[in-house]
Amino acid sequence: MEIKDKVSDSAHAAYDKIADTTSQAAETLGEKGEQLKKTEQQLMKNLREYISENPITSASIAVAAGFVLSRLVSGR
Repeated sequence: MEIKDKVSDSAHAAYDKIADTTSQAAETLGEKGEQLKKTEQQLMKNLREYISENPITSASIAVAAGFVLSRLVSGR
């Protein structure tokens, strides 16, 4: 019975270690997700401000990007 108990204890220890590691990983991913969300919101705010301050330049950039993308997609 001693070997069986040692194997069982080892399995429980491994399970606990895996559970702790996955919990920490999930917490880290949650924090990183929040950071990415805040960064995205700040970038969108900056973009809106730039477009409001530079409407002609913004429209020109959009037209040029559309032209380049259409050429790339069409393969001409």
